Parts: sequence; structure tokens; C-alpha cells
Amino acid sequence: MAQSFKDTLNLPETAFPMRGDLAKREPGRFKRWDEDRLYYSIQKSNAGGASFVLHDGPPFTNGDVHIGTALNKTLKDITLRYKSMRGYSTPYIPGWDCHGLPIEQKVARALQAENKVVGTAELRGLCDAFSETWIARQREQFKRMGVLADWAAEYKTKAPAYEAEIIRTFAAFIDRGLVYRSKKPVYWSIPFETALAEAEIEYKEHISPSIWVKFSVDAEQAAKYGLPLDKPLSVVIWTTTPWTLPANLAIAVHSAVEYVVADIGAERIIVARALLAQTAEAAKLTEPPTVVTAMPGEKLEHLQTQHPFINRASPVVLADYVTTESGTGCVHTAPGHGQDDYLTGLKYGLEIYCPVADDGKYLDDGKIPADLVGVTTLETDGKCPANSVVLTKLKAGQKLLAVKKYVHQYPHCWRSKSPIVFRAVDQWFVGLDRTNTAGESPRQQANEAIGTVTWVPGFGEKRIRGAVESRPDWCISRQRSWGVPIPAFYDGKGGAFLDGDVARALATKFEEQGSNLWFEASAEELLRDIPLPAGWPAPVDLIKGKDTLDVWIDSGSSHVAVLKRQTKDGVSWPADLYLEGSDQHRGWFQSSLWTSVIACGGKAPYKTVLTHGFIVDVSGEKVSKSNQGQAGYDKPQTAEHYVGKFGADVIRFWIASQDFRDDITLSDKIIEQVSENYRGIRNTLKFQLGNIKGFKAEDAIPLDQLHPLDRWALHQTAEMVNTVTSYYDAYEYHKVYQTITRFVTVTLSATYHTLVKDRLYTLGAKSIERRSAQTAISHIFTLFNRVLAPILVFTSDEARAYALEDADFASGSVHLEKWPTPSINFFAPEVAAEVDAILALVPVVNEKLEVLRQAKTIGRSIDASLEITGPGSQATFRLLEKYKDHLPELFVVSAVNLQTTDSESVQYTAQHAAGVDCPRCWRWVPVLVETPHGACCARCSAALLSTP
Repeated sequence: MAQSFKDTLNLPETAFPMRGDLAKREPGRFKRWDEDRLYYSIQKSNAGGASFVLHDGPPFTNGDVHIGTALNKTLKDITLRYKSMRGYSTPYIPGWDCHGLPIEQKVARALQAENKVVGTAELRGLCDAFSETWIARQREQFKRMGVLADWAAEYKTKAPAYEAEIIRTFAAFIDRGLVYRSKKPVYWSIPFETALAEAEIEYKEHISPSIWVKFSVDAEQAAKYGLPLDKPLSVVIWTTTPWTLPANLAIAVHSAVEYVVADIGAERIIVARALLAQTAEAAKLTEPPTVVTAMPGEKLEHLQTQHPFINRASPVVLADYVTTESGTGCVHTAPGHGQDDYLTGLKYGLEIYCPVADDGKYLDDGKIPADLVGVTTLETDGKCPANSVVLTKLKAGQKLLAVKKYVHQYPHCWRSKSPIVFRAVDQWFVGLDRTNTAGESPRQQANEAIGTVTWVPGFGEKRIRGAVESRPDWCISRQRSWGVPIPAFYDGKGGAFLDGDVARALATKFEEQGSNLWFEASAEELLRDIPLPAGWPAPVDLIKGKDTLDVWIDSGSSHVAVLKRQTKDGVSWPADLYLEGSDQHRGWFQSSLWTSVIACGGKAPYKTVLTHGFIVDVSGEKVSKSNQGQAGYDKPQTAEHYVGKFGADVIRFWIASQDFRDDITLSDKIIEQVSENYRGIRNTLKFQLGNIKGFKAEDAIPLDQLHPLDRWALHQTAEMVNTVTSYYDAYEYHKVYQTITRFVTVTLSATYHTLVKDRLYTLGAKSIERRSAQTAISHIFTLFNRVLAPILVFTSDEARAYALEDADFASGSVHLEKWPTPSINFFAPEVAAEVDAILALVPVVNEKLEVLRQAKTIGRSIDASLEITGPGSQATFRLLEKYKDHLPELFVVSAVNLQTTDSESVQYTAQHAAGVDCPRCWRWVPVLVETPHGACCARCSAALLSTP
């Protein structure tokens, strides 16, 4: 094309950059939002609208924002930006979870490395500073992801006012008589010397030594129970925790199970009949055992057996939980080392005996054999010293019938990764089945409240019901320094004192002076000016407790502290939405539910709960903070890494692309694929911006006068908006992504933008046909850019600025605009259906053109003309005749000739177009017309004459 003709084309013109260069350019846009106080402008503009409160589950403040945390915060931001564009008031107060073992552990290690020893109050101050440092860092990383929030009003679980609300919430537990102190088995982390919450354990495959152990029955007991006396007799137990045998106080059998006395050669054993063969196989007996006699388990109750290496009796007791699935049907029972054992111990008046200290080593209590004292029960590298010593003692006493490796799922501490131990210690508990004056227990109230909540996806309800129904009483005390103190006092004689009114009075002091007061003041000083209940000793005779509250009460009280007792406009209780990972059915969702039903009238703290899966790598391995630092694990984990490499909008687009109800696969390759789709969107926006630059509202033509292809495109866009809106409403952001991507690649790039270029570029700048296309594109851009806004927060705002000012920034923001609601006039179902029918013929036409292309008869489709023949009565032919003036544009050829024939079907013939090709528009025409720019077709000549 001659240079003079190129200069006459209406080529797209925009400064909107082709390359987003997101990693470098996005921070400047968020800085502009901060300076313009965009979050507050959004809230002000929607102040009169209905409220939508998404309550933020607080991330832990001990490291950079993990990519999984970024996933969570981004989903929240997408949701709130969409809701705000729909006109909702969307106050969003972000939070920070500040207390807990991981922070205390890191601070303690740093002190240890410097050989420093500090008091509790100073240690807490260092933990506070450590947490504050990461809050500042994480806040900036969330902003870098494009997250808008009321950062000035953020809540911190370590703030004095928040800590006071935790204590006030806890006081409601006390008022209902739910809090009690007991020596019960709890999950115990030996490395951290503390009890663990249920949410702080994870089940992993574990190899344990399973052992069959003989508890002998003496002749007197055998005679009393009518058992044979002529050979040594033993009851055989089975266990996978040999280290708990020193704490054995009984053997449990099932009353209805049949037990047998079996001859195994020189001795006899008692086991369940159903497990005799399995026991014989494990013992590698050379001869099959012979049954001498049999009896139901209930006949063995109170039979006294002898502990295998400690001089004490171990009676037979009855328990319904005994099964014949494995083992011997005779269950080793240590009330200090298991929940079922504990309950059986209470039933039979057994001591809740735990000879293991906080550090996991056997105590010298006068009962433990000397060779076990000081031996640890902690397993390291698959080896447990206590197990080894116990096995040696059993073998020496000829009490070990069999031993095998046993692979099973066993609870591990989620931080140390070491197997936990069940250990009975004095702890504070919340009785979840204790009833109030109305006869309601927290568990009953929680189950009722669950039914009032919408769970997304639906299986979330089953998960939380299972967690609530199976949960034992809540162990709420922790042996830690960095946390909220349990406001309990002791008299030094075993008496413990806890009162709701006293707790609330202390909460007021904490709010004014901080909870460090508890660790700095004496009991007498703490209780000064606080009226004490009847029966309490004088303050001078009391000792303050050292335990802190389970941190799940910290975060579980957030709905009370942030929503129920709020002072921010638009904030309300209960929350409209909680949105967290699916592990929170056992964590924050559940702890929030317990605090709510106990302290807030039996109601749930949320109306809807939406959960997402975990981020995994291509092999399916979870990409978690807890894996970082392990040998051979070097996968990047931080959001900062991925945002720095791809840009926040690409990461947000990737997050939106995933069906987050399932686990989400992360890899550079996957993100690069999403990045390609992002580039397609950017190309689309650039094309639209370039073709509507300078276009004004007064330039638009009435919608009912649009070119049929433009009416089709606008109709498709309006349909897309309605479809996408329904997906946003359902939180199905992966379907939003799919719909938008398909719209860009198929509807716009492959079809509309390709077909409309000729009209846009070659016709007169102010011609009706070009103005028609610009009118449609202007509407399409506005609709399309706004549906992108909740996800592509930076790009959509940038595109709007270029639409208004053709520059990086313009006044206002796309995020202040309302959600697009397509006008009824945007829809043209009849025209759209007819254009669709014609476009469906394009593959047929292209087949004919490809034959010419292969023969080198034509180079481009515009070099061809079409001959279409068919019966005039045929629907397709009638449609083609209706749109005959538009067919060259729709088929991208120079000419289309229609001829009515007597044939039964429509026939298509392609040939090289006749005439000469126009050097300006490349169409073939009969003759060219001379112009000052040179010879061109009559249509181009008219366009040139219309140009000023």
C-alpha cells in the first residue's frame, strides 16, 4: 500500500501500552488509590445501600504472605469489589492473628542464639514487636495484591481492647458454668511442652511397633473365674504405643464378644475368638492353637491380671468401644493416655495416672522402673527410646508374645512435625455438653445454628457437623507466655478460682493497661478494687495462674470484638460471609461458632460460609508454609515471588481461573497459560480503545439503526454480562474467567473485531457505518471493562483512564462505577440469531476458499468472490438474500453473488474475484477511481472525499 493511502486509514490510535509491565506499573496505581482514599470513597458512595459484611479471618503474623494466604485475600477482594459495584455498603476490616506458639518459638530461639534470658513480660514485649514487624510487611504485600480495605481500622488480637473482648467473651463461658478444671488426656507436643488444639494437629502415615503382650493370671484368680489351672495363663493385649505400658491400669474387653482360653503349647492365652488366628499368625506358632473353653466378655469383668513388669494388678473392665477388627479384643487401658481409657477409668474409679513429664520423659514417681526414669517418649527419626526400653523389658520377662510393624495414620504436631502423645495433665476445659437452664448444651445449639447457615460448597455443612459432633470437651489452656492469660487464681492447696464478674473486671484493666499487667502484677495487685465472690480466699492468699487461652478463642472472638460491638458505619452482626480455607471447619469456623452460640444467644456468627481448597503443586503435594525448610523442599511459596514475576493482575486472574472449591494447582506453566489469556484481554482493550479515541456521546447512532453485525456484538456482550453476573452472584469465579476468556477469544477477537476492521479502518471517519461500529464498541468497552474490574483491578482501572484521558491516570476510578446492567435496547435476539446463522456458514465458505488458497489461486480471502445458489423458498437462502449487502463483510470476501435456482439445497462456489484490487482496502472491484492520493475503489474514494 502506498504510504499516502496508509495515512488516510482510520487506524487505531491509543497510548494504552501493549505490554502491561505489571510488576513495575501496578504499585503506582495502588499508591494513587491510597492517595485518593479510594476505599473510603467507595464506602461513601454506597453509604445508603444495603450492607454486605465479609468478616476477615486473621492471618498469622510470623512471615511473608504465603501464596495460599494471597489466594484467600484475593477471593475476598474480588467478592467485595463486585458487591460494592452492585451498590452494597461493604465495610472491610482486615485482621491479624498475633498470639501463639510459632511467634514465641521464633523469639525464644533468637534469644537462645544470643544467650539471653528474659522474664515473661519482656519476652511478651519482644513477641509483640516481632508480630508488629510482620503486620507492617504483610499489609504492604496485601496492598500489592490490590486488596482494598479499611487498613486504618484493622484489628489485632494482641491489642488491649481486643484482648479485653476475648476475656469478656470467655466470661460468658464461665457464667454458663461450662468452664472446669480436670486432669484429662490432651494432645501434647513434647518439643513445645504444651497442649495442642485439635486444629493444631495433622494426621500423617506413621510406622509403629504393634505388640502382643501377656498379662499373667495367677492360680487363685483362675480358680475364682473357673479358668483352667494346669498351664500358665495370660490375657493378651495388643497396642501400637509400647511406651504407654508403664501407665497401664486395666484391660478392657467387650461384654458381648466371645473370648476363648487357647492352648498354644506350654501355656494358654485369653483372646477374642475372632482374633485367635490373627494372634497365632503374629506369634508365628508352629502348631495351631486349641480352644480349651470359651465365655462372653462380661464373665471376665474384674478378673485380676498382673502387669508384665511393674508390681501391680491390672483388672479386666468392660467397654463398648472394644472391637474385633484388629489386635486381640483385649485392650490395654491407660487412663492417663487416651480419651476412651480416661472415660473407662472414671467409670471404674481408676487413677488418671500419667508418669510422663512435660518434656516427654518418664518421672521418678516411685512406681516407674529405674531403667525407664528419664527416658524420653519423643520419637525422633522413627526411633522412640521409651519403646525400645519397654520392648527390652518385655522380652527379658518373656511377656512379649509377638511384635510387628504397623502402618497407620497418627496425629502429629503441625509445627514440630513430631508425633504427639496423649497425656493427662491438669487443664481447663469447656464442657460442650453441659446444659443451661433451658436444657440446651453448646453442642445442641451449634448443631441447630449450622442449619441456619448457607454453606458453599454444600458439603461444608457435613464437614462442620462432623467436626462439631465428634469434638470432645474443648481444652482451652496452653502452657505458653505469648497469649491472653486465663484469669484463674489458685490457693496453693489444689483449689482453683474462676468467676465471670472477676474476669470482666480484669478485662477492663487489660483494656486500659494491656494484658502484660497479668504477668507484672501480683494476685493481690490484680484483684485490688475488684469485689470477690463468696468463698474466695483473700487476694493475698491467692496465686495467679500461668496458663494462657487457646488462640482459637482469640480469633474465635473476632466476630464479637469487630462486628457485634462495632462502631464503624455499615458493620453489622452476624457477618454476611466468612470465606476461608476448608481446614477452618476444624478451626476458625468452628471456634467462632462455639463462641457465638455460647456468648451471643445461640446464633451462628455468619449467614454464609464459603470455603476454598489448598494450593498444591503439579504432583498434588500441598504448597504450605509448614513444608518450607524441609529437606529437598524448595518450591517458592510467597505471594511476593509470584507477583514480582507475573504481576498482581495475572495472579488474580489465575486465582479466578481455578474452581477453588477443590485444591488449586500452582506452577509457572499454569500461570503462564493464564498470562496468555490476560494478554488476549489486554489486546482486546487496546483494540477497543484505539478505535473509539475521540468518539463522543453525540457521535453515537441509535441502537436500532446499528449495522446488523454491531447489533449482534452488542447483544452477545449483554448476554455475557448477564451470564457473568450470575456467576459472580454464585461465587463461581472460575466460570467468570471461562466466560470472559471465551468471549474475548471467540466473540471478539476471532469474530467481531476481525470482521469490523474493514469498516473501521477504510470507511469515512464520520460515516454511518463506521459510527455504528464505534457506537457498539464504546458500549462493549464500558460493559466489558466493568465486569473485569473485580478481578483485573489494575488493568480495568488503567483502561478506563486511557478511555477518558489517553493517559495512565484520570479522575475517579472504575471501582467507583456501578455494575453494568445492559439496557433492554442492547438486546437484539432476532438479529443476533440471524447473524449467528450466517456465521455458522463461515466454515463451509472457508472450505471453498482453502481449495483456492492451496492452488495458489488466491492469497487472502479478500481476493475471492462467492457465488451462492439455491431455491428461493429455502430458509437459509432467504436469510442470505436478506443480508446480501453485508455478506462480503461477514465472509471477508470481495463480492457475494446470489442466484436463485431450482436446486434442492444451497450451493457455494468460490473463485478469484474479478476486476482489480484496491490498494487502500484490498477489495477487488471492477475499476479504480483517481484521487489526489492515487487510484482506489469508489468506496475508498468516497471515504477520502468525506475526510476533512
